[in-house]
Amino acid sequence: MVKDLVYLIPAGKYGKEEIISLLNNHPEIKFASLVGIDLAGNDTDEKIPISLFAKDMEDFYNGSAVQTDGSSVVLTGIATLNNAKLDMLADASVNWFVDYNYEHIDEETGKPVGTLRIPAFLVHNGLRVDSRSILAQSLEYIRAELKAIFQKNGKIAGLEHINGADVEDVVFTAATELEFWVKTPTNKAEVEELSASQVLQEQYWQRTRGNVRTAMEQALLMMSQYGLEPEMGHKEVGGVKATIDEAGHLTHVMEQLEIDWKFSNALQCADNELQARILVKEAFRANGLEVTFKAKPIIGVAGSGEHTHVGFAAKLKSGKIVNLFSPADMKEYFLSAIGYGAIMGLLKHYEVINPFISSTNDSLNRLKPGFEAPVCIVTSLGHTPAVPSRNRTILAGLVRDVNNPMATRFEVRSPNPYTNTYIALTAIYMSMLDGIKAAVNSGKTVEELDAELSKDAGVQGFYLETERAYRSEHDVFDDYSDEERDRLFAKPPATVWENMQNITKYPEKVKALTAGEAFRPELIKAFVAGALVRWKTELLNRIIPENLDIVKDAKPLHDADSASDLDLNNWDKINTLRVYLAKDCLSQKSLFTRIKDAIEAGEFDIASELQIEMTDKVSALKTIYRQYKKNMIHIC
Repeated sequence: MVKDLVYLIPAGKYGKEEIISLLNNHPEIKFASLVGIDLAGNDTDEKIPISLFAKDMEDFYNGSAVQTDGSSVVLTGIATLNNAKLDMLADASVNWFVDYNYEHIDEETGKPVGTLRIPAFLVHNGLRVDSRSILAQSLEYIRAELKAIFQKNGKIAGLEHINGADVEDVVFTAATELEFWVKTPTNKAEVEELSASQVLQEQYWQRTRGNVRTAMEQALLMMSQYGLEPEMGHKEVGGVKATIDEAGHLTHVMEQLEIDWKFSNALQCADNELQARILVKEAFRANGLEVTFKAKPIIGVAGSGEHTHVGFAAKLKSGKIVNLFSPADMKEYFLSAIGYGAIMGLLKHYEVINPFISSTNDSLNRLKPGFEAPVCIVTSLGHTPAVPSRNRTILAGLVRDVNNPMATRFEVRSPNPYTNTYIALTAIYMSMLDGIKAAVNSGKTVEELDAELSKDAGVQGFYLETERAYRSEHDVFDDYSDEERDRLFAKPPATVWENMQNITKYPEKVKALTAGEAFRPELIKAFVAGALVRWKTELLNRIIPENLDIVKDAKPLHDADSASDLDLNNWDKINTLRVYLAKDCLSQKSLFTRIKDAIEAGEFDIASELQIEMTDKVSALKTIYRQYKKNMIHIC
């Protein structure tokens, strides 16, 4: 870090003339970049000379200064090759960050060259079509709806200490936790070694060392400079102990880490996460380490989540802030009617929320039993209101502190570091609004709402579906069989295709997301179309080729003199799987080829089923080959 640098321009602190003056006093800031977020969560980055930005600042605010080619970003079916023009509109309601290039020093000032990153909205044919706009406009709708609820009802169950007429505004609080894997380039660790370390809990919250420690500390300090207010950085469950080379440097680094920072309003939260990822990658890269934010970079070992915390608060006319999830008596009740409605809305609509949270092959690879990742639609509130507990096996859990009502929130555990947080928060908040309306309009007490959320499968409710259960204080991995989980809490999708089909399968649930016309049907259609393009492309051009490499690497290691009957039996199983997966013949095509044929023919149901089979077969191949390889010894 360098002294006297400007790291951020806080929202609302400076007027346009003051911003120009600030930039004039910091000539190391050479460029401006409007940061729009497409429907896949990708951020744009362009270099506009700062002199041009200062000269035409008014045009940047009204969207007439910068135009881009929308067909080059993920706005599938919206910005097309014959109608690709996008206008970029600067957003002055959030913080602007300065991104410094520490490898490019300005000769005049001796400081690193900076780029002012300005969050922006993307406008196509006069309509906003980007992820930031979807979230921002949805929150405005929810705010108006909740204020109307308070004006209409006056007193709400569990919130009797609030007079509805005193509610001046609604505040949306959100925070994300960033998990990631870090390693030295080209080094690999065996899955079994990583798995054993995970089971033995050798890494979780252990002391970081060497360049990992340095990079972690640098990232946390830099986050402070950018106003992100980091709260913790620590080792996560995955990883193995590094080794030291002859020069005293750590090698064979393979660790999983987590960084957390303070909550903020929902839109700023998503912007902060984007900036945090940039800072983490740059800090670790500067220390010779690779970072991946993939949800499941190593199959068979703990993946990386991005647990997302959400809450609602009311600003009263007196200026006081009140958490709308917290009941007046924290020791007597878990939640207010607003809180119960929020979690019921999230769970009821989760089939159509999940496509926006888990839209990639990688994300669904993480959501498997046994790795503390959620696999079914269920919540936990705790065993008693007076003694909060934390269930790490459920989809969305209640986080609360009896002595701090402002801390009450829900932690949604399914997102991963590549989840589009803007759209995920939109879907979560919009579904919560639907549940809140139902809970408040029902006139039910908090006890009656608790009974609704806690009902058994087969019991009819006023809002939740009869055949389903929605709450469990058990370990849902160990205390239920796969069949019981699927019956009680709904069977999770196994592929991107299955997940996206829920948008078509549950049109009534989709209506909760499109209410208010911010997350418009054509935007949902575009998101799904883009996700399916990525699913097909990755399946054909990455997953199948990677699996083909696994097949080809499974080579015979035994010879006639040293092979045991077990070796021969294992190799027979291995070779059968290799042929079934990858070898075409006149009478039968391989599984890989059948997947390709199904996709080319548009038979996506079949392709999805074959993908599931491929995953199982490749997993079996790797397991048997490891057993076979272990049994190889040199016999003298």
